[in-house]
Formats: sequence, C-alpha cells, structure tokens
Amino acid sequence: MKGIRQWLGKAVDCLLHKRAGQAQARSRGQQGELWAARYLARQGLRVLVQNYRCKGGEIDLIADDAGCIVFVEVRLRSGDTYGGAAASITPRKQARIELAARHWLNGPGLRYRQHPCRFDAILLAGLDAAQCTWVRAAFAGAPR
Repeated sequence: MKGIRQWLGKAVDCLLHKRAGQAQARSRGQQGELWAARYLARQGLRVLVQNYRCKGGEIDLIADDAGCIVFVEVRLRSGDTYGGAAASITPRKQARIELAARHWLNGPGLRYRQHPCRFDAILLAGLDAAQCTWVRAAFAGAPR
C-alpha cells in the first residue's frame, strides 16, 4: 500500500509540475501576442481581432494593413534548440491557420471577404523590437 501511495504522490507531483509549466508557457505566449499586436499597431496596421478560434484552427492576430487583411501567427521562442520560431510554423500549423482564416472570412469577417489577404508571422526571441522579425507573406495560403 505504501508503494502505491508513493507512486501516486510522484504522479500527482509530476502532473502538477507539467500543468504549471504549461500555464507559464501560455502566459508567455499571451505576452508575446500582446507585444506583437502593439508592434503592428506602431507599424500602422489596425488590429481587428486577437486570438480568433474555431473548430480546427486559430489565429493569433487579424489586422488590416491599408485594406489588406493580414492573418498573423506569433511565435515566441527562447532559443533555437528545436529550429527556432520560424521552424515551428509547420505545414500542419499553416493548414490550421488557413482553416481559421476561411472560417473568419465566411463568418465574423464577412465584410472583409473581398479584400486581399496574406499570412504573416511575427517571430520573437524576446519581448523587444531588437529580437523581433516580421515576416510578411510568411507562407502562401488560399483563405477563401
């Protein structure tokens, strides 16, 4: 019985530690998205939506760049251990962003349906402009 209690105790500790790490990563990701929204606004874009979610996909930011609707993926990475921020936007992730863009354009963003669109990425190594790379047209997509 003692062995089971010890094992359960370790399992619970491990689970709690993992959840705390996930919450910290989510919080850091939200900070990155907020920083990116402010950065894009300073560059002259009008942020329309933050954190748009639908079944099967999500978009960090949707902005208007002089009439062009921009779907923005924000990636915050502390290092290049796994290829860095750019490498984390996989073809699967791109497909999920495209799906969410299509959903938004056919729903809440219907009035923007005829506007040109593009998919950008904000790649952050930290939360300051010196560590920010804005990749316009980061990948080709067909949101309509």
